[in-house]
Amino acid sequence: MLINLPYPQKSKAWHFRFVGLLSILFSLLFLLSYKQSKGSRAVPLATYPELARTSSGELSLLTYNIAGLPQLISSAETPRASSIRTIGERVNAFDIVNVQEDFNYNSDLYASNLHVYRTEAMGGVPFGDGLSTLSKYPIMESQRVAWNDCSGSDCLTPKGFSFARIQIAKDVFLDVYNVHATAQDNQQAVQARKKNLAQLAAFIKENSSCEPLLIMGDFNAHYAFTADNIREFQKEVDLIDSWVLLRNQGRLPEKQENFVAQHALKVTDDCESIDKIYFRNSDNIIFKPKDYLVQHDLFSTDSGIPLSDHCAISLKLEWELTDL
Repeated sequence: MLINLPYPQKSKAWHFRFVGLLSILFSLLFLLSYKQSKGSRAVPLATYPELARTSSGELSLLTYNIAGLPQLISSAETPRASSIRTIGERVNAFDIVNVQEDFNYNSDLYASNLHVYRTEAMGGVPFGDGLSTLSKYPIMESQRVAWNDCSGSDCLTPKGFSFARIQIAKDVFLDVYNVHATAQDNQQAVQARKKNLAQLAAFIKENSSCEPLLIMGDFNAHYAFTADNIREFQKEVDLIDSWVLLRNQGRLPEKQENFVAQHALKVTDDCESIDKIYFRNSDNIIFKPKDYLVQHDLFSTDSGIPLSDHCAISLKLEWELTDL
């Protein structure tokens, strides 16, 4: 959520309501989070299957903030349990999926989902970080990291980022990050978000140095917003923005002093979204992105109502091993 940005924009009144509801329903949410997360883990395999040895391939990717806050405080228009159950089924079309705000309906998300490898949810509000990764390829290791800095209602959950090392072919690995940065446009939130990205960059340098990267998530940031440091983050980690490359002629949007972002559900293929898909080549793997799409129709009801308060962003990413 960003400057003058109805995602929908969460006002101060919303924050007070949020805190009040949490206070009143704390015990209920505890039971609910336990109930919803119980049985939602993927069935672990005793051994991973042997993947084929190949020098090239293609990945279908998706990032999606699914608005999984409890129904009473969700800003999405459609009923959360049934909508998230539908989302879980429709993401089956993609090889690797990062979702954010997977809080109180994880069991619904996973109910009809066919991805063999899925991270285990931490629980509902206020215990979980809302980050889940679903993959058709083995997740060899994973880690969750909470932000050191937060602001407002974002401090009510351990919001942050997650790391997963995914094997996409025999002896071929990809480091996948799932990100949900601090929201809102006030000074404290902007400073927290800048520190979020600095923390993420430091972690990547320490843990994924020289590795091929895929970073997908809700960054709550725009290049055009002068107060954000998303440009510096991209440059520091040496990332390629798939939207910039494929839809904006390789040019970052110009900074604007009075920037007003597009409404979250009005985002199109040709305008920047806060939900981003980055990638980074390595000495061993070269990526070629294609077919960046905002998936409006796939993640709407039959009557055209969006299943979340964000749009889902997809990308096809070809990969090829180098001769090095």
